[in-house]
Amino acid sequence: MNDWPEAWSDDNRGGRYGRGSGSAQPESARVMRQVRRGRPAPPGQAPYGQVPQQPRYADGGYDDYDSGYNTGQVYGGGRGGGDGRGPERPAPDWRRRIKWTAITLVTVLVVTTVATYFWADSKLNRDVDLSKVIERPEKGEGTNYLIVGSDSREGLSDEDKKRLRTGSSEGKRTDSMMILHTGDNGPTLISLPRDSNVEIPTFKGSESGKIYQGTGREVKLNAAYAEDGPELLVRTVEFNTGLHIDHYVEIGFAGFANIVDAAGGVEIDIPQDIKDTKSGADFKKGKQTLNGEEALAFVRTRYALAGSDLDRTKNQQKFLSALANQVATPSTVLNPFRLYPTMGAGLDSLIVDKDMGLFDLADMFWSMKGVSGGEGTSMNMPLAGSAGGNLLWDKDKVKQLVQQLNNDEKVTVKGD
Repeated sequence: MNDWPEAWSDDNRGGRYGRGSGSAQPESARVMRQVRRGRPAPPGQAPYGQVPQQPRYADGGYDDYDSGYNTGQVYGGGRGGGDGRGPERPAPDWRRRIKWTAITLVTVLVVTTVATYFWADSKLNRDVDLSKVIERPEKGEGTNYLIVGSDSREGLSDEDKKRLRTGSSEGKRTDSMMILHTGDNGPTLISLPRDSNVEIPTFKGSESGKIYQGTGREVKLNAAYAEDGPELLVRTVEFNTGLHIDHYVEIGFAGFANIVDAAGGVEIDIPQDIKDTKSGADFKKGKQTLNGEEALAFVRTRYALAGSDLDRTKNQQKFLSALANQVATPSTVLNPFRLYPTMGAGLDSLIVDKDMGLFDLADMFWSMKGVSGGEGTSMNMPLAGSAGGNLLWDKDKVKQLVQQLNNDEKVTVKGD
């Protein structure tokens, strides 16, 4: 059996098979018999092997003509509609995208904030234990910070000491002392002159735990720190003022200069020409931006000032307020390349009490900023004169000042 149509064999093909006919006429029906003998066509279709009926061209157009383009059949399409362009993509769900973008941003912000908090909290040097302070006054309204600038040279190389003109004294003493009160009536910043005449009361040794009975001995205020450190200084301030100290904050020479440099310098208006060979200060009157070295020289200068230490404390207040204002600006807070170095320099340099938290520290800085912004008051402790080189406080004014602070009232007392 062969595969050729009936009555055909290989011999019937002749030499024309595969090469077409050499005649100009179409092949006869006898030659094309296999076309007629195919399987029956399905109903409605042309017989197998015959050309389907062609459309009629009438009235200038094709009648009922469908080439397959309308259904996409030419390219095997048709699944995505009648235009043959394939499946249509759904429109973007912008609400969903915005929602997930917002969730992602909030999550990143929260994680960054929490991580920053724990990083900053771990850097605080909580070395001062106020629980060692005995016979403390009753706590009043608001919060009182004792802010101390020490002359500690810790962390300074010999070259740094020479450049900053700090000298090479061992140990550390208090170079400045201030009380910052925060409350509902605006912040109040009060400088305690280092030469203030005070009485050393009965106190508990910070290291030995031994009780040292007071003898009525009167010294300069900075001697209390030199004798037994921050705990005795807090005890002495509380005893001589009647004001409860809630938190203690201390910074040394190196830390102060580092914070100023990390903040990109601090702009301040210097009221007069200053030249002091001991501190290294050499400034012209007017607004200028001080770097760390210049800022340290400015806050330490007293010999070139008419009011000596009293004028120096005013410059210290002015500069600390300007520094707090600089740190709190958007250019620092919103710039991580400035914020984190500033925070790192500050937190590494500060010595605080064991109960001091980051929110307490933030409250202190914002209150310092408020002083420079005119929302608060800055002053020296009211004085009544001097004796033996020591400055005497005006006891009546001090009593009135402390009463106003304890009641968190607007301060009306004027200082020197």
